[in-house]
Amino acid sequence: MPGGHPAERYGRVYVLRIGHRPQRDKRITTHVGLVARAFGANGFVLGDVCDDHVMDSLRGVLERWGGSMELLCGVNSRRYVSEWKRNCGEVIHLTMYGLHVDDVIGEIRASPRPKLIVVGAEKVPPFFYEAADYNVAIGNQPHSEVAALAVFLDRLYEGRELRIEFPGARVKILPSPRGKKVVSLEEDN
Repeated sequence: MPGGHPAERYGRVYVLRIGHRPQRDKRITTHVGLVARAFGANGFVLGDVCDDHVMDSLRGVLERWGGSMELLCGVNSRRYVSEWKRNCGEVIHLTMYGLHVDDVIGEIRASPRPKLIVVGAEKVPPFFYEAADYNVAIGNQPHSEVAALAVFLDRLYEGRELRIEFPGARVKILPSPRGKKVVSLEEDN
């Protein structure tokens, strides 16, 4: 899908990070946002707190590596989920206690409704399990929320997200069997 965006085929997808603890979770939450961007989400929402470190890191990546993604922080997570549902979207909560991704991904993928993927940090309140249209597990073992989001988005987009070309990029990696090849695109923009 060079040049195209998975949202054109599968609909709008936002990722809501809940339970972020600024002193403990900066790196992991930043990685949740990076995976959301790289794997084709249209937006990243940091619920209940605003961590400038996380948001500045994501803005910097967007500026340098291209693409567009709505970034929000400090929104009330419960209200955001309720409004998302009220506006005809569906909520997918990633949890190791949910239904196996392979058992529900076809149904989720077939729905044209906008999708809000909820990714927790600390213990997730019962509200999010109850409000979710789908509680989805990437296996039923303890694992990283970053890995869960990456696997879920890959299954949702059927691997097409790995070929996204981000408009407005200032740099680009040239695939290489050895070494690092990064080229500047500044002359082209």
